[in-house]
Amino acid sequence: MTGANKARSSNGSSGNGRRRSDAADDLSPAQLAQRASRELAELLGRAPEAIVSLDRTEDGWRVGVEVLETRRIPDTADVLAEYEIDADEHGRLLGYRRTRRYARGRVQDTR
Repeated sequence: MTGANKARSSNGSSGNGRRRSDAADDLSPAQLAQRASRELAELLGRAPEAIVSLDRTEDGWRVGVEVLETRRIPDTADVLAEYEIDADEHGRLLGYRRTRRYARGRVQDTR
């Protein structure tokens, strides 16, 4: 038996009893947020600037992502947007919405 075959049982699980597909989808919260934000970037055609929130929901996760919408000079006049992404347990995008737009140089009190 080769090393690769030793690690797997006949049902496709690894030596620890978990199925390989489940083990491959065990993501840390940071990895899950990054995966969801990459999917949003594919849809929008714009790279995320930052992940600004991560919350557990009944159906998975809600990830807040900041995206540069319009580049301006000076860069303090750039227009940013915050998006909420609903993601499943594996970080796959279920839906998204833009929640606000603002100039980079404007600080908003969130209280």
